[in-house]
Amino acid sequence: MIRLDIWSDPICPWCLIGKAALDRALESRPKHPFAIQWHPFQLNPDMPPEGMDRQEYLSLKFGEPQAVLEAYAPVVERARAEGLTLDLPAITRTPNTLDAHRLIHWAGLEGRQNAMVATLFRAYFREGRDIGDRAVLASLAADAGLDRATTERLLASDAERRETAEADRQARARGITGVPFFVVAGEYAVPGAQTTDLWQRVIDDIATGQPQP
Repeated sequence: MIRLDIWSDPICPWCLIGKAALDRALESRPKHPFAIQWHPFQLNPDMPPEGMDRQEYLSLKFGEPQAVLEAYAPVVERARAEGLTLDLPAITRTPNTLDAHRLIHWAGLEGRQNAMVATLFRAYFREGRDIGDRAVLASLAADAGLDRATTERLLASDAERRETAEADRQARARGITGVPFFVVAGEYAVPGAQTTDLWQRVIDDIATGQPQP
């Protein structure tokens, strides 16, 4: 198996899109060699723990409503091309994602990391749920196959809080400034929401022993 490391944030629409394209490539190559590991990267590491009203956040980040529409137009277009359903108006809060990243880490310990990531994306982008709320996260953990009671106890503790924040800082220190960001075999960087075709070529090149991108 070849490790595929992915830095991502569950409130990043391009991360959702990049995952959809990768998933399609993996489905088309069922004998792919990848062992996937997800890593934390917070788009808003300084977000208050309780999050922020979505409209206030967008106003602070982009300014006028027209600027918001222009910023998200490429997202909506690419999501549609990937066959993804987004309900952006349903999102009422922009959360702090530190707890969501802790949850992804714990899911990885049980071999449920990919399922947890997919569940968080669905909850935020299709259902408009506040994935900074611990009760919501505990419910989503159960949806992904984790024990809810255990998750509630972990979320109420400081477990992995410092380690997760440090992993985010280390990602920035190594030069990662945006997500999604992929690294193949610990060596080959593939930044951004790439296409299914690119990932298929990468998998095929690996199978034939050719150099990676």
